Amino acid sequence: MALTQDRQAVSAFETIAGDFSRGLLLVCDHARNALPPEYGDLGLPPEALGRHIAYDIGAEAVTRALSRRLGAPAVMAGFSRLLIDPNRGADDPTLIRQLYDGTVIPRNYPLSAQERERRLDTWYRPYHRAVEEAAARVAETSGHAPFILSVHSFTPRLVSREGSEPRPWHVGILWDTDHRAAWPLIEGLAALPAGIVVGDNEPYDGALRGDSMFQHAIVPGYAHALVEIRQDLIASLEGAEEWAERLAPIVDAVNRRPDMHEVQHFGSRTGPL
Repeated sequence: MALTQDRQAVSAFETIAGDFSRGLLLVCDHARNALPPEYGDLGLPPEALGRHIAYDIGAEAVTRALSRRLGAPAVMAGFSRLLIDPNRGADDPTLIRQLYDGTVIPRNYPLSAQERERRLDTWYRPYHRAVEEAAARVAETSGHAPFILSVHSFTPRLVSREGSEPRPWHVGILWDTDHRAAWPLIEGLAALPAGIVVGDNEPYDGALRGDSMFQHAIVPGYAHALVEIRQDLIASLEGAEEWAERLAPIVDAVNRRPDMHEVQHFGSRTGPL
């Protein structure tokens, strides 16, 4: 799988066509490691862009394969999270990283207020407008609220000052307080015959104020979940296809539940909406 996108073709987002009447929308916030030509490599060695700090390895391929199998539309960010992270609130201190997993991002420090606003206007806001418009189209076409599934990946090991620890989960489902999609997804994955270890809000907590699901699902009251797949399992195209094949029937069954398409406000563990 290609690591670095064509610098001449970097865009804020890419949409994948699908059947909006199905009531399902896929999103992929960290699909690519692409950087616009004017930013070079952000002062990093080229190999850094092949690491998880730049994008979610395998997530784009899984999103494409899921979209194809489910006939669902998708919206994917077209730029590296190192430029600006679309899965953060606009006021989050980690929106534009200056240090990530022990790696200093030279072109992000120091960062002027003007440059921060430029990245918001050029990359972050257009992506979120595309997700918002796609969700609105799903609602209009299907006649009911959309179910939104966000696709991510996580590293096989957690590296900290204390050392490196393997992560036992093959896949995790992240959620805040709305359990409508999370619980049946966890049950469906745990029931697979392959001995898959499923994390419930592991390896991360799904409550992150201002993130993509907060903006596009929690606030409007749409059913949603974030699926995290371990990167070593989907780093190859074959692995990504295999996981999409596993996920597709489970996601399809969840999408057919009536409560997936009702507006319900569950609130957030991060505080009042």
